[in-house]
Amino acid sequence: MNGLENELKQLIIDSLDLEDIGVADIDSQEALFNEGLGLDSIDALELGLAIRKKYNVRIDAEKDDVVKIFASVATLASYIESESARGQNERP
Repeated sequence: MNGLENELKQLIIDSLDLEDIGVADIDSQEALFNEGLGLDSIDALELGLAIRKKYNVRIDAEKDDVVKIFASVATLASYIESESARGQNERP
């Protein structure tokens, strides 16, 4: 398993106070919303803030691809990795 994906799973558990779920219970490919983990729009806002604090990556709710970004732990990890790499390339 990807280390970032495991970190994100723990971040989801901690930031959303999911008491009965462990990292191993979350499938990286599983949908985070609706039929998957069952998160809602408020959870997305809280998770977005937690990601911003931990990884210094902002997920703009107005982006057209925000639904794709939050589709699963795997897609979140991919987005964070790409934004982090892009941020490092922009630094002097």
